[in-house]
Amino acid sequence: MKEIRIKEIEQLNKIVRVVLDDYRDYRLFAFFGELGTGKTTAIQAICKELNMQDVVNSPTFSIVNEYWSKDNRSVVYHFDFYRIEKLEEVYDFGYEEYFYSGNYCFLEWPELVKEILPQETIPIYIEVAINGERVFRFGK
Repeated sequence: MKEIRIKEIEQLNKIVRVVLDDYRDYRLFAFFGELGTGKTTAIQAICKELNMQDVVNSPTFSIVNEYWSKDNRSVVYHFDFYRIEKLEEVYDFGYEEYFYSGNYCFLEWPELVKEILPQETIPIYIEVAINGERVFRFGK
């Protein structure tokens, strides 16, 4: 398992490079971590590097946000499953269309839907160390 520690937000480029370079053949990334660990911030940094034109915010109330690139040629899907009460809710909005679209999908609170995550999903575990560093551990 690959581990990266960052002390300052400016170091998020290390996380971006791992996602876009080391895992270039993957499109599904599940961000595990407590509130305030930096899941949304990491996704914002990745979307910025992917040249997304839209403002990247956690889709807590809408479950999924769609971000388009500046040239309108690619799309990123950003999920927040925090408010999911039953797995049927995820089936109802047609998660398969998103997960199997070939587009990047970034998932927050994936533990709430773990039974439907495709095998090719890359888990990213984020913790806050005692010294305040963010510790990112990449699966697979």
